[in-house]
Amino acid sequence: MAEPKGRVAVLAGDGIGPEVMTATREVCGAVEKAYGFQLEWRDGLVGGAAIDAKGKALPAETVELCRSSKAVLFGSVGGPKWESLPPNEQPERAALLPLRKIFGLYANLRPAVLYPELTECSPLRLERVAGGFDVLVVRELTGGLYFGQPKGTEKTERGERAVDTMVYETHEIERVAEVAFLAAAGRKKRVTLVDKANVLESSLLWRKVVKGVAAKHPGIALDFIYVDNAAMQLVREPGRFDVLLCENLFGDILSDEAAAVAGSLGMLPSASLGEGSFGLYEPAGGSAPDIAGKGVANPIAQILSVALMLEMSFGKREEAVAIRGAVAGAIHEGWRTGDIAMKGEKAVGTREMAQEIARRVALGRGKG
Repeated sequence: MAEPKGRVAVLAGDGIGPEVMTATREVCGAVEKAYGFQLEWRDGLVGGAAIDAKGKALPAETVELCRSSKAVLFGSVGGPKWESLPPNEQPERAALLPLRKIFGLYANLRPAVLYPELTECSPLRLERVAGGFDVLVVRELTGGLYFGQPKGTEKTERGERAVDTMVYETHEIERVAEVAFLAAAGRKKRVTLVDKANVLESSLLWRKVVKGVAAKHPGIALDFIYVDNAAMQLVREPGRFDVLLCENLFGDILSDEAAAVAGSLGMLPSASLGEGSFGLYEPAGGSAPDIAGKGVANPIAQILSVALMLEMSFGKREEAVAIRGAVAGAIHEGWRTGDIAMKGEKAVGTREMAQEIARRVALGRGKG
């Protein structure tokens, strides 16, 4: 007998978002059929598509849909069409940041995985990434410079003065640090705090609080690295890291660097989590308007975001492992979209890649 339904708010958004989401839903269908459960998928408008239809990037009905759901599966937002709008009305700023704040999504988990078969996709020399790597960036998502007050721009006698405030409180650091240590427990059992404690007062508080959290997890090693050195080490020896714990700004920058080192944004999922099991799951890349509608975008990041969603919001670890195994199996046997195809390798389209992954889920042929 099928399990009770769980609602997922599907916000495909703009650019490649809708076509990648459509392809991903084929994988979702294969997982549901293979494992005998059924989710309730409800579509909503967000980003530029919502601006065109409703006049704002995050309509009230979309917020209510998310409130009534166990998870949000997010696509991508933005594009040249809406770049002339005032900054606070543009899709990226007017949709994602409010969603994080409204639902208290304080922890972003972004796994940066380079599969051994794709080492040539990395911009780094082969000897630096031999055998691939698996780094998890845990980023604090609702504090720091992005939300601290005061914030704004004012006129001065010499022109203008802009202010952003980096501010953190103990409880904000404790809760995201706990997420990082729990994640490390299922990995290589090592957390590295990224900070700038030689300059910033907020970083000194981060070190103090994270040490206290570490004391509750004696089986997890803790070390520290300044953010500038972390940026350098990610391109020198990315495999040295396990879990990188970062405040908001540092995590934003380093997670994108880790993604680039891993070869393609099209491969990297992310999860934004709050209290309880609710989460927002999205690919690490953007709307890629230059290839939108061509059917060539890589759907793997969106598909792996579903794996994160099933595991973290619905407790379906076996199903998540099956998706990851199917992705690894497809990569192992030479399936490539254009962003990860080397010279001489055949590239398939968005839907073809998703269908191959769905087929492997159905047949239980995922490698791993």
